[in-house]
Order: sequence, then C-alpha cells, then structure tokens
Amino acid sequence: MDTKSRFQEPEYFENRELSWIKFDQRVLNEARDKSIPLLERLKFVSITSSNLDEFFMVRVASLKDMVHAGYKKRDIAGMTATEQLDAISEKTHELVEKQYHTFNRSLVPLMDEEGIHIVAEYEDLSEAQAEFVDRYFMEEIYPVLTPMAVDASRPFPLIRNKTLNIAALLKNIKKHDKEQEKENVFATVQVPGGLPRLVHIPCEEGEKTTLILLEQIIERNLAKLFSNYEVICAYPYRIMRNADLTIDEDEASDLLKEIQNKLKMRQWGEVIRLEVEEKVDKRILRFLKDELKIKDADVFYIPGALDLTFLMKLYGLEGYDHLRYESYTPQPVPEIDPTENIFCQIAKGDIFLHHPYETFDPVVDFIRQAAKDPQVLAIKQTLYRVSGNSPIIASLAQAAENGKQVTVLVELKARFDEEHNIVWAKKLEKAGCHVIYGLVGLKTHSKIALVVRREEDGIRLYVHLGTGNYNDSTAKLYTDCGIFTCKDSIGEDATAVFNMLSGYSEPLSWNELVLAPYWLRDKFLSLIRRETENARVGENARIIAKMNSLCDPEIIGALYEASSAGVKIDLIVRGICCLRVGIPGVSENITVRSIVGNFL
Repeated sequence: MDTKSRFQEPEYFENRELSWIKFDQRVLNEARDKSIPLLERLKFVSITSSNLDEFFMVRVASLKDMVHAGYKKRDIAGMTATEQLDAISEKTHELVEKQYHTFNRSLVPLMDEEGIHIVAEYEDLSEAQAEFVDRYFMEEIYPVLTPMAVDASRPFPLIRNKTLNIAALLKNIKKHDKEQEKENVFATVQVPGGLPRLVHIPCEEGEKTTLILLEQIIERNLAKLFSNYEVICAYPYRIMRNADLTIDEDEASDLLKEIQNKLKMRQWGEVIRLEVEEKVDKRILRFLKDELKIKDADVFYIPGALDLTFLMKLYGLEGYDHLRYESYTPQPVPEIDPTENIFCQIAKGDIFLHHPYETFDPVVDFIRQAAKDPQVLAIKQTLYRVSGNSPIIASLAQAAENGKQVTVLVELKARFDEEHNIVWAKKLEKAGCHVIYGLVGLKTHSKIALVVRREEDGIRLYVHLGTGNYNDSTAKLYTDCGIFTCKDSIGEDATAVFNMLSGYSEPLSWNELVLAPYWLRDKFLSLIRRETENARVGENARIIAKMNSLCDPEIIGALYEASSAGVKIDLIVRGICCLRVGIPGVSENITVRSIVGNFL
C-alpha cells in the first residue's frame, strides 16, 4: 500500500461534526472555569447556545438532507450520514445537559450572591412585584401578542425558526355539553422577539438587580388572552429548522433575487430540533411532535429557561464592572501616525497589523482617506461581513459620490448575514458604487482592498490584505492579521484578483498571491513535502501552522507523512480538527492546540 492511500484510511480521521461538538465543549469549559469573572462565564454559556443553534441549522440539517436523499457514502472517518446523526444526537444531549448543570448549579448561585436574581417561578413574586409584572403585561406585552388556537377550522400555524413560543392546553368553560367539556383545545403564542427577554422588576431586600423572563410574564397572564377558557397548563417551546441554503447558481438568472427568495424559505424548512421545558405536559408534547413531525431523538428536555443566548444581555449590566475583565484598549500601530497621510506612511515600507492587540482604526482610515483624497482614482474591495453602522460602507458610498470609481464585491452567501449584506449592497449601488456578487459556485472569502492613486511618478497601487472581515466591531474581539503594502508585485496580483471577480480575465502568471480553491492547497502541499524531504535527508524540518479548521484529507495525509518522516509539527486549530494525534508511527510528532478565550 503506498503512503498516500495508507494515510487515507478512516481510522486516521476524526469525524468533522463530532470534532465541532468538542470545540463547543471547550467553549463551555470557559464557563466552568472558576478563575474567570462571573459575567464572562455567563457570556460563554450564551456563546455555546448560539454556536449549537447554527450547528443544527446548517450541519445537522445538511446530514438530514443526505439521509432523505438516500446518500450512503461514508465520510473520511468512515461514518454514514445516519451514523453521524445518531452520534451527534448523543453528544449534543450530553453537551446541553452539562451546559444547564453549569448554569443552574454553579452560575445561578454565584449570581444570587452578587445580588443578580432571575425569578425562577412566578409564584416567587412578592405582592409589589406581581402588581408590577401584571401592569407591564397589559401596557407593554398584551398589545403585541397574537394567540393562535388550533381546532377543526384553524390549522396548526407556522412556527418560525428559532422563535420562543408558549404552548397551552385550554378548556371551554362556557360549553354545557359534557362531552365538549372534556375536549381540550391546543393554543400557541409566540413570545415577541422585539421586546426585551429580560425584564427588570422591583427588587426585594438583599437584591441589587431582579429580573424576570418575558415568557414567564406571558405565562402568568395567559388567561387574559383566552377569555371563556380555562388554562389547564402552559409550557414554553422552541424549534430549529433547516436553514441551509441550497442555491442552484447555474439556473439562477439573478443571484440577488434567488437568495432573497431562499431566505424566505428558511422559515418553512424541516424542523430538526425541538426544545421543551423538562416538566412539559405529555399531551402538549405529543401534540407538538405530531404537528412538527419530529422524532424522540430530536427533542431536548430543558431543565430551566430555553435559549440561553439571553445571558449575553447580562454581560452589559451596569454596576458590575468587578464581574468582567477590564476592557482592553487596542494599542496604536507603531508605524502609523493617525494625523498623517496614510499613503505616505505605507510608501515607506510594508506595515503589519495584529488585531485586536493593535487597533483596527488604520484599516478604517485607509478607506476613509481614499474616499476624500483627490489623487485617488479608484477603490476596489471585497466585503464579507461588516458592522451594522459600518464606517467603511459610509466611506465607500462617499467615494462614489466624490466621483471615484468604486467596485465592491459583496458576498451574498455569507452565512446568516445574507439579508444584512443585501441591504447595504443596495445602499452602495444607490450611491453609485459598482457592486458585484462573486463567482458562480464559489464563496469569495478573501479580504482585500485595493486603492489606485495617481502620484508624481505615475500610478501607484496600495493594498490591504487581511485574515479578518472589514468589520470594525468584531475586529475588537477576533484575532486576525493584516498587511498594508504598495509593493508592485502584490498590487498587480490584487488587480488581477478583482479582474477575475468582475469579469473573465485571468493572468498567465501570478507574482505572490495564491488563490483558493485553485492553487492554495497545492502550495501548502508543496511546502509540507519540502519539510518532509528535509527531514529525510537529515536537515532541520519544522512546521507551525495556525488555522480555524483542519478538515482536508489530503493536507492531513501530507502532515502524517511529514510526521512519520520526523518533522516536528505544531498546529494551532481553533475549531474543527479531523487530524488525530498520537497514532504510533503516524502522528507522534504532531501537537494540536485549540485556543479558546477572551479573544476569539
């Protein structure tokens, strides 16, 4: 058996999805770390929940699609889609159980000690609190609610993806027919997403902050929505739908319209997960399972509040600075004086940026100054995710209004940012920017900005290349690198990239940039094999690599080959890692570290 095939056997690989669950467990471990301030720990519980939501809507949904399609092919770890779903169900149930154990047993008591009290049961309310809650319901919540009964004339309504709802069993107290009296009516109410999930209420003695969940207020006042009915019982529930967009780009005459239509379809996707309160009435559960067509394995019984993403809101509570890390102020970039012309400073030499340790401001200033500089003729930029009120978007719009040629590639297939991206793509078009939507069948993930400037000695090309999005908000949280340069070779390559994206032009050769998916894997393979040959002839050989995920079987096989030849390999992999360490004779020289912490 040759080396390549030997390193492609299933026992050499970790399943991608199970590896991701291990990553989310590492995030949850941050919430379990007693050395971390309390509100930071709550934030990690929230992140665990939002991560799991996206995992189900995309990865689990994709596997269910495979099962429905009769897809039998095994993954690199030798598992069928059905086997993966079974394993995922077991591991995610364990993860959720551990998450709520951490929250209920460790974090809630600590919150109470600090005077932050979330009401567990509405029966615990004092008279003054109950009066406040009931008044709040009538004034703020009641006008927004739409109770939906289900009977012969009213079918089960569309339950929207990720929304929190309350299911209730009702009995008509006006009907005199004894048979009718026994008949229960099912009803559902959506908890309004536009209202705060956590409601501040008057505090009792010894508490500094008292909060109650919005759904608890609605449950307490449910009878006011159903006059002539007795509320037998009511419980919150939440569903997750298949939100994986399948787009036939070859058949789509207008990608923008196609994605807009697909976004609407997300609300109709197959239900792949149902969360219910642990003590849910069996009649309600049976009704929900029948109507939503969901199996027992996809039901999660939650010992507490559903959807812990609301804990992120606690992070910003005023008066609790001692329960958070001190806010970090990014350092200035030594080579850049914000009061000087940025292009003159880049012309002196390449400038390396390391966020969030160094400020992202120079990147924002790069586009802002380009928009105003009379010597700048054109700006070209790829945009994947931006902040809600992005200064970069504002500068690009201003540049177009100032008569500069502005070309922006907006990636419409940025997961769960599609709708947001469509909005500001249209805004840029209105300002006069030329907006393009990438290449058919590919997601444009490169982060590149090119400024064309006329100078005394001719046209000069200024380039910013980065590993992170052009998002001034997340740049304070995510660790990324960037570089400013006006090196001719990179400027020529950057021009070629945009010509490829906007038209059909492809250069005969490239100077320094390497593009995926065309040549990047080959480049990495050649570098890995170079170190392998170095080790075999007794020369120094070392590989250190940092990445978000490692899933490619050919790259992993090449790393195994390098390791078996004696190359020392250190991998820093944030999330998914399908490579297995410690296999005798195969990966003994490989270490893998996953860094999860305050910065992502």
